Amino acid sequence: MAPSFDWWAKGSHKGTPVVVKMENPNWSMVELEGPSEDNFLIGNTPTGPREKARGKNAKQLTWVLLLKAHRAAGCLTSIASTLVSLGSAIRRRVASGRTDTENDNETDNTSSNENKTVKTRFYNCIKVFLWLSLLLLGFEIAAYFKGWHFGAPKLQLQYIFTSPFGVRDLFDWLYTRWVLIRVDYLAPLLQFLANVCIILFLIQSIDRLVLCLGCFWIRLKKIKPIPKQEAVADLESGENCFFPMVLVQIPMCNEKEVYQQSIAAVCNLDWPKSKILIQVLDDSDDPTTQLLIKEEVHKWQQEGAHVVYRHRVIRDGYKAGNLKSAMSCSYVKDYEFVAIFDADFQPTSDFLKRTVPHFKDNEDVGLVQARWSFVNKDENLLTRLQNINLSFHFEVEQQVNGVFINFFGFNGTAGVWRIKALEDSGGWLERTTVEDMDIAVRAHLQGWKFIFLNDVECQCELPESYEAYRKQQHRWHSGPMQLFRLCLADIIRAKISVWKKFNMIFLFFLLRKLILPFYSFTLFCIILPMTMFVPEAELPAWVVCYIPATMSFLNILPAPKSFPFIVPYLLFENTMSVTKFNAMISGLFQLGSAYEWVVTKKSGRSSEGDLVSLVEKEPKHQRGGSEPNVDEMKDLQQEQKARKKKHNRIYTKELALAFLLLTASARSLLSAQGIHFYFLLFQGISFLLVGLDLIGEQFL
Repeated sequence: MAPSFDWWAKGSHKGTPVVVKMENPNWSMVELEGPSEDNFLIGNTPTGPREKARGKNAKQLTWVLLLKAHRAAGCLTSIASTLVSLGSAIRRRVASGRTDTENDNETDNTSSNENKTVKTRFYNCIKVFLWLSLLLLGFEIAAYFKGWHFGAPKLQLQYIFTSPFGVRDLFDWLYTRWVLIRVDYLAPLLQFLANVCIILFLIQSIDRLVLCLGCFWIRLKKIKPIPKQEAVADLESGENCFFPMVLVQIPMCNEKEVYQQSIAAVCNLDWPKSKILIQVLDDSDDPTTQLLIKEEVHKWQQEGAHVVYRHRVIRDGYKAGNLKSAMSCSYVKDYEFVAIFDADFQPTSDFLKRTVPHFKDNEDVGLVQARWSFVNKDENLLTRLQNINLSFHFEVEQQVNGVFINFFGFNGTAGVWRIKALEDSGGWLERTTVEDMDIAVRAHLQGWKFIFLNDVECQCELPESYEAYRKQQHRWHSGPMQLFRLCLADIIRAKISVWKKFNMIFLFFLLRKLILPFYSFTLFCIILPMTMFVPEAELPAWVVCYIPATMSFLNILPAPKSFPFIVPYLLFENTMSVTKFNAMISGLFQLGSAYEWVVTKKSGRSSEGDLVSLVEKEPKHQRGGSEPNVDEMKDLQQEQKARKKKHNRIYTKELALAFLLLTASARSLLSAQGIHFYFLLFQGISFLLVGLDLIGEQFL
């Protein structure tokens, strides 16, 4: 309720009343008092109504100014506190001295087997560019203060001689030679590379635009896969007994933060118990985690759930090997479909009833894929940016490809496969780190069709730390290049249409998996900074600003609530290009980190609705009463937590690129290149924040 202002205006009041609206804790709108009839009377004394009105208006204006000053002071205080906390975080990060080149107890054994020479080769290349840019910046600054003035966009030389000999003439001669070398040798090569990247950039932008138009058409025409009405009616009534045998698999590995919620969600699937079997495929090498998962399965078995626990002694092939081993069980032949959920996924109880009907009377459908939703998408800036990317992936890429060409990459989870399609395609193979994409490509070559359901969601978690997200993206971008090398010949020989071969080779693999990370890193992180030191080679402003902004706008359309983050999203995508480019090169040329597999760290978050439903469905299951062996291992768990304490790191490649871009932005000031300067400045700051691990979850 707004306070009364009668304390400065006693007596009768004939003017328009003051209206003050407040949004806690600040004042948002003030309507000043309008003039009354007495204000227009002639001959009033100085102490008459006119002077009183002026006094009241002056006091109101003073009050408004004080409120605005208070609000500005509050903003300055919050900014100052943010800068102080940011500075303290940077000091702690630098003082800890932990970098991404160090191995710790949290990483899997696969990372320790990586060739360190290969691991640092890419970083050394970036350092060479950094030191070269620093040297050239010093050279250019010295030339600028000696009278060499640089115009934009072309280099204009005002050659000034004041003395016939000496240091000044030697410097001018050296700089003249440098300019001639730039013009004759460096600029043509750099301009050629820039033009190639621009062409690739335009092709990829056209592809992105076509996908968005396809999504718009789907929404306009309200196109979506619809199962046979008979199948839906059979499921609702149960008269014709359309409940095919479904095998449900939950592969997991050392994921004790999420195993309870995933097993509970799957065991609560609405499907006849005689028609479903749940396999908990535990690849954990931690005895404590094995015991916890085993006891959780035993608890649900006592409740009547048809669930079994499987643990491999020989853990070869990562997730693909785990799934392959489970499919080799003798009882699998009795099942027609298999649904797969990763350890952090929580399907709704009607998931099978909304996906399995699409298989009825569609004998050529091999896969039904649901989209993901995220319980922690608003946890921090990193999860918000991931949500933008994945929303576009599901809403646009997967949906458009599913509707128009019946092919897309299997997402590895939240999908239902026809077991016959898996068998016809050769089953799960351990040859790459993207076994889901591998089986999808081989199934498509065999003629199987895929259906994507954009209206069926399955909740899961997003990585909340940059370390976990970085490792996930490395695997997601190195694996496709491994697969491309292995299956290119099979695609060419396959008995499918030329259009499908073109789509799979050029669009699916080359354009979206190879060209995108290549030009994103090369154009914006290498060529653009180099054009600041070789100004004869130019990048137009529309390449640097307008088209990237348009593409970011299109990417963010499926997540409209994320529009305030469009600028951070654009900068962060370019920042992630260093990781994606490194992964793409590793996978394409089979370098040391190509086969690195690290399980993405989970935090075990559940939505509020999940927690309420679990409390309602299992009020009597409390872990303290049903798992006596857990208490005996508390000491062991505490020791493991102490040994595996989480911490933030310093990422050397990102920091090196940050200083490279900031150095280039300083050079752009000499040429007065406005858009280029701001882009390089903010992109350099983005790399700096990521390099210091100030995005995502903070541990120290």
